[in-house]
Amino acid sequence: MKKLKKVNDPIYGFITIKSELLFKIFNHTYFQRLRRIRQLGLSELVYPGATHTRFHHALGATHLMGLALDQLKEKGVSINDLEYESAQIAILLHDIGHGPFSHALEYSLIKGITHENISLQFMKILNKQFSGQLDTAIAMFKNTYKRRFFHQLISSQLDVDRLDYLNRDSFYTGVSEGNISVERIISHLNVIEDEIVVEEKAIYSIENFLNARRLMYWQVYLHKTALSAERMLVHLISRAKEVHSLDNISPALRYFLENDFSLEEFQDNPEIVHKFSMLDDSDIWHAIKIWGNNKDKVLKNLSSRLLQRDLFKIKLDNEPLKKTEISSIKSKISQKFSLLNKEAAFFISHGEVTNAAYVLGGKSIKILNKKGELLDIAQAADLPNIKAMSKIVKKYYLCLPKTVSL
Repeated sequence: MKKLKKVNDPIYGFITIKSELLFKIFNHTYFQRLRRIRQLGLSELVYPGATHTRFHHALGATHLMGLALDQLKEKGVSINDLEYESAQIAILLHDIGHGPFSHALEYSLIKGITHENISLQFMKILNKQFSGQLDTAIAMFKNTYKRRFFHQLISSQLDVDRLDYLNRDSFYTGVSEGNISVERIISHLNVIEDEIVVEEKAIYSIENFLNARRLMYWQVYLHKTALSAERMLVHLISRAKEVHSLDNISPALRYFLENDFSLEEFQDNPEIVHKFSMLDDSDIWHAIKIWGNNKDKVLKNLSSRLLQRDLFKIKLDNEPLKKTEISSIKSKISQKFSLLNKEAAFFISHGEVTNAAYVLGGKSIKILNKKGELLDIAQAADLPNIKAMSKIVKKYYLCLPKTVSL
């Protein structure tokens, strides 16, 4: 490039895109689609400012990857130009496989296929288009690259993905509890025996990071009103598939409502991935507006409710519902709205949500103390609450129309 490309970000200021290949991928139509995918799904129905996109997040995470790699190089960690560029490409593309409303429709519009699986298929197609220049980035993403600490920076319990989304989501929702000391954490990263570690000086910043994550899950990611809206959307898409209400919607959405593709089909047929690249939030909202006048009572009702923000009430409990209770509620819904029992099932949603800020074992966060010893952060003597944070908290939810009594 004749000159470095800069993008102004509301969180970090000017972000520099440091390589020509990275800039070409940044401008590719596949990546630009992320401008039309909300980072927090339907959370804007709770937090009006939460309209930021996966594009914002991917760019921010790429910036943080650059800062982390610079810090590691300053501390004597050998990182060549190919590794530096590849790590940034891997994190830039880590969320490229997200569908409309991010996680909300991950297991309904495309059944049984995670966004990570689809991200990998996008990377493979881009790799062909760029003559194999993404080989190392893909290896880092898949954790097959010989130096494993690069994958830790992309995906672990302390990665640049989480560092960006906590700060970014906190900023756009206005939930200040999610604000973390990103710069301090990054400045105290190091690599010991091919593993990312955190120097002891930043131990309280890590504690704040884990606590912020726990709070953001309850206040934002698992907020009960947003959860209710997402469950309504999932039922809406399921009903549209069932009654084949495909007129006047976008070709991309029609394609995925008409077909259920397996992971193997995504892997074997690049055309499916290309069709997926034409799908974003606007396809869903356009369809919801169309379905608001549909002859099917279920589709019309759910669509109208979402458009008017007439959301189902939601109840959280420590115990799951009994089958007899669910059956009783369905009967009440059937009578209230003059629906068949099968139709009433679309007006009730129940399940469980879990929250664990830190998972003991596995990809643990290692602290490098002053004696040169590596300790799991949960074992650090002055952080007794980390063990409490690692406890998985499970809640059971029930969503149904406000006019139906329990």
